[in-house]
Amino acid sequence: MSVYLRRSCGAVLAYAVITQGALADLTSQDVWNDWKTYLGQMGYTVSGDESVAGNVTTIANMAMLMDLPEEQAAFQMVIPEMTLTENGDGTVSIGFPENFPMTISGEREGEKFSVNIDYSQSGMTMVVSGSKDEMTYDYSADALGIKLDDVTVDGETMPAEALALNLNMTELAGSSLMKIGENRDIDQKFTAGGMTYDMAFKDPDTGDAAKIDGSMSQLAFEGTNVIPSGFDISDPQAFYKAGFSFSGLFTYGSGQNAIAGTSEGESFSVGSESQGGKFGASIDAERLAYDIEQNSAKVAVTTADLPFPIEIAMENAGFKFEIPVQESEEIQPFGFAMNLTEFTMSDILWSMFDPAGALPRDPATIALDTTGTAKVLLNIFDPTAVENLDTSDAAPGELHSLKINELLVSLVGAKLTGEGDFTFDNSNVSEFDGMPTPTGVAKLKLNGANALIDKLIGMGLVSESDAMGARMMMGLMAVPGEEPDTLNSEIEFTADGQILANGQRIK
Repeated sequence: MSVYLRRSCGAVLAYAVITQGALADLTSQDVWNDWKTYLGQMGYTVSGDESVAGNVTTIANMAMLMDLPEEQAAFQMVIPEMTLTENGDGTVSIGFPENFPMTISGEREGEKFSVNIDYSQSGMTMVVSGSKDEMTYDYSADALGIKLDDVTVDGETMPAEALALNLNMTELAGSSLMKIGENRDIDQKFTAGGMTYDMAFKDPDTGDAAKIDGSMSQLAFEGTNVIPSGFDISDPQAFYKAGFSFSGLFTYGSGQNAIAGTSEGESFSVGSESQGGKFGASIDAERLAYDIEQNSAKVAVTTADLPFPIEIAMENAGFKFEIPVQESEEIQPFGFAMNLTEFTMSDILWSMFDPAGALPRDPATIALDTTGTAKVLLNIFDPTAVENLDTSDAAPGELHSLKINELLVSLVGAKLTGEGDFTFDNSNVSEFDGMPTPTGVAKLKLNGANALIDKLIGMGLVSESDAMGARMMMGLMAVPGEEPDTLNSEIEFTADGQILANGQRIK
């Protein structure tokens, strides 16, 4: 079923992009022809019953069909009616009914399925302007909603409580510029005042169930997309090699989510909220990048096993990376960073291991920012090569340099900071047990370590002998700093495999 869901999402996304899309004097036939061309590029066969009355072209029973021979399956989505109205000023308005069903259906290994979705909208306007080679879609709507009506598998309708889905958006506005040439270049902008969603499912065999409710406000998206004119969508390598690329940034002002359910007969709930965030992504034949961030997040969890809620919060959490994805003899840059800023948890959680309050409960922060270079020895868009990784001893790449721009760990009264810069000799893997030999220096600073060890001894979490061993190790690896309870360390890796700590050889 997951295959069909992926294909369904592809059709819906293609539909969403073209309705956000962008095509000077236009006719309704120009717009309809381009829909068919665009969806055809995406692998769909498009059909519909066309009729013309004055300046209005109506497409009834618009169907998008995709054969999936590798899955021995097919998938189809049907939109009952669409109108294209020539406005007399070189623009075309596209209209949809306020409410209509959409059907997604398919067959696999002799088992048929269908998914019926209710689509609703109010106050929607969509105007296409420009020329055949450069279309602009401007649109707005008071509200838009999608509701799962029913799912049928092999002639049997799933119970309503087995799966339910509702999604509603309000105050929508957007535009999309679509330049149609050798490739199709798409620039999109989109905003929505708010979005609500709810989902529910229940396993008829185990009784496990869950209900999810959530909302987001002040949604915005900006992005660009290049879709090549000729490619095989079933071949990812060809898809990206032909010139496909995507880059987009989604942001929101605030959000909340609530989950309640049962698992193995026991109830649980999860609640979360945040004051905005972002999700950025870009991909092309050479690189893949993500940039994710959430602000002022709070999470509360309750379970049958615990008589109190588990509550945590953080001022900011982020994760981003950029990596090369194409096999190449060239050494290419990469980057990785993450942060968890001002993390706190409830006093009830603290009291589980520190009932006396011996440890400082200041907000904790963890941050890491790195950049480097590497050689990629594998094309990640090649499914065969990726699959062979499991049975091969060959490495997918070579690390050539790594720079630690920031290292920060601050919690329970202690603080570790650091930076480093290294190069790696991939021709010498004997010095470090199969790893390339590093050359470079890391500088570290640790504040409050001895005070923390004393507190852990007082709590009975660390024995005197273990504490002595830890202090001896710190004495070997670090030297006292100018400030009280501060240790500095400079760790150097040499080309011949030696490791020096503050000038003293330790390997």
